[in-house]
Amino acid sequence: MQEIDIQACDREPIRHLGKIQAHGYLLSVDAQTFLIRQCSSNLSAFYPDNLSQVIGLPLEKLQLGDLSGQEITHLIQFALKQSSLETLNPFSVRVQERDYHLIIQQLDDIYLLEFELKDEALFPSTLQNLVSRVMTNLQQSKTIQELLEKVAAEIKLITRYDRVMIYRFDEEWNGEVVAEAKDKDLEPFLGLHYPASDIPSQARELYKINLVRTIVDASDRAVSIYPPTDDQTGKPLDLTHSVLRAVSPVHIEYLKNMGVRSSMSFSLLYKGELWGLISCHHYQGPRLVDYTARMSGKVISQLLSAALEFRKDEEDLTLVNKLWRSEQTLFEQMQRDWNVVQGLIKMETTAMDITSAAGMALLYEGKLYTLGNTPNEAFIRQLIEWLKHTKIDTIFHTHQLPRLFGPAEANRAEASGVMAIVISRQLEEYVIWFKPEVIQQVSWGGNPDEKPVVAEPSGQLRLSPRKSFAKWTQIVRSTSDVWRQAEINIALKLREDILQILSQRANQIRILNEQLKLAYEELDTFSYTVSHDLRTPLASIKTYAEVLLIDYSDRLDEEMLPLFEKIVSASNRMGDLIREILHYARSGRTELSAEPIEMRELLYSLKDELLVSEKGTPITIEIEETPSLKGDKTMITQVFSNLLSNAIKYTRPVAKPHIIVKGVKNADEIIYSVTDNGIGIDMKQGGKVFDLFKRLDNARKFEGHGVGLAIVKRIMQRHHGRVWFYSEPFKETTFYVAIPTH
Repeated sequence: MQEIDIQACDREPIRHLGKIQAHGYLLSVDAQTFLIRQCSSNLSAFYPDNLSQVIGLPLEKLQLGDLSGQEITHLIQFALKQSSLETLNPFSVRVQERDYHLIIQQLDDIYLLEFELKDEALFPSTLQNLVSRVMTNLQQSKTIQELLEKVAAEIKLITRYDRVMIYRFDEEWNGEVVAEAKDKDLEPFLGLHYPASDIPSQARELYKINLVRTIVDASDRAVSIYPPTDDQTGKPLDLTHSVLRAVSPVHIEYLKNMGVRSSMSFSLLYKGELWGLISCHHYQGPRLVDYTARMSGKVISQLLSAALEFRKDEEDLTLVNKLWRSEQTLFEQMQRDWNVVQGLIKMETTAMDITSAAGMALLYEGKLYTLGNTPNEAFIRQLIEWLKHTKIDTIFHTHQLPRLFGPAEANRAEASGVMAIVISRQLEEYVIWFKPEVIQQVSWGGNPDEKPVVAEPSGQLRLSPRKSFAKWTQIVRSTSDVWRQAEINIALKLREDILQILSQRANQIRILNEQLKLAYEELDTFSYTVSHDLRTPLASIKTYAEVLLIDYSDRLDEEMLPLFEKIVSASNRMGDLIREILHYARSGRTELSAEPIEMRELLYSLKDELLVSEKGTPITIEIEETPSLKGDKTMITQVFSNLLSNAIKYTRPVAKPHIIVKGVKNADEIIYSVTDNGIGIDMKQGGKVFDLFKRLDNARKFEGHGVGLAIVKRIMQRHHGRVWFYSEPFKETTFYVAIPTH
């Protein structure tokens, strides 16, 4: 039986398909020589005898009907002198008495020239009014849903497509239509879901780069690029940024199966990642939306992306503040009696309050404690045994536990979702939160499991897009609500606080160690006193012996002279020994020397010192508010030196490394933060960060031994302070140190 290629869609080279849509022309021009390197094959309309004569031709010698290459060359030269090409696009040109938009882009060593037909466009003033209206909608919409619905309506007005949908991705890249504006006679798609395979991973990546994509006529034959590969590079032309780029034949098949003749989409991003799409469908015939109208739609999609980010951040901040207050309360409760169990589950605020879980379990010192709606003890202990054998250092979370752990299927009503933090793997100590099953009725646009098999010309079998998009309803079970990032971060913070409490508790209950410390201090004092008091008589013995040797050597017989020399030599050795004992005693007596520290002076001094070795690199360090604090200046200097050195080291790989230091003073403590935009930390490995000699996977290529942050933590403990962090790799990593004001 012939094997079916189930990953054909994911491997399609959609950036290098070598084809454009038929409603325009394309030229690839060398940026240095202005010689033509590639062109679209439909230029044969102007060079019917031999298209190859275009390749290698100076651009100024090109003739596209009544448009001369010299005119195009002047446009490029003018644009380069005035401003960037992007700000001046599009240029208006006429070819064979038809109006075209000329869009010019510089991509590495070429100019990409694309000629696209002009279509009826809204007047600029109308476009400005639309953008203004969208801005008003952004400000006045009370909910995100209301905002999405208004934007869908505005995009339909601009593009005049039959249907405009706003499509949102879930954590597995399945999509859902969350807003829709359509012609009245069309069947609604609102609420329908579409599987992740409809938009493969490489297409999603392309949506993050090129925010607008249009297919004017799915029935039109695509136009190939000539020659297929660039003679200079030996590679196909990269059409990532092309406005005329043709799309995958599989996607064309998908559109035809849906009855769509023309489509267009605008990307919606959240913090640089793909949140969703504004997707436009037209059914009756081809639809060319003018470049200027598309750019207006792009502006609106970018405004919507910014609004979504702001609204989501606002919602997240409200949640984070609520969870943060609960976590701080838990920390204070555990601190009162150094009692983890009491602080987490037996007071008014419990560990349930830092998540949206319905139940939780604490396995500590061999005993299991539960709150809320949880599975039975036997299952929880079975789950912990499974967690022990998974590669989890600090935290584990899933909203589909039965998919990963078979026995959970029988407990899906209580434990379809699980989040667990590891207190001690060796001692089998965990905190676990449970979320119940949420039974969902999901309506799909066609059966997502329907995957017809077709044969390629090569004979290779592949999966084809489904033929039917009729509503298909599925009951989804064994799944809970997802764990939000804020819940995961707060759980990690709680783990760090529990470990800190356990460390402090260990110091409290080991009273014998304190007594031993006092004994050592007394011995140290005795050593200091004896060492100090022995120095004077020893010096006298040595001096008298030296006097006898100098003044009476001629009177001493041969047996006595070596004895006095031995006395002097032994005195020197004993003096050295006493001096070493004295130095050791002094080092043992060293204590924290708390004093007011002017942080602004300290931080600017460190900044100047650390940046000396970074000359030639674009690293910037911004110092904001710097409240003074009280502590051992030498140790505090070491803390900030370690944090800033790490920030500098791990931002070197990024294009614009930037570090921000600021302090905030509240009633009980002063909190300083050091934020950078470097490589960051995988929060799954967050529990290793402060461990001695532990290095994270992405830090192994950097110099270091995993000691600096362990020293920071030790110094903070000696100051009765705290240290923690939060990271989003290549976006933001912030380390916090908090020192009590009293």
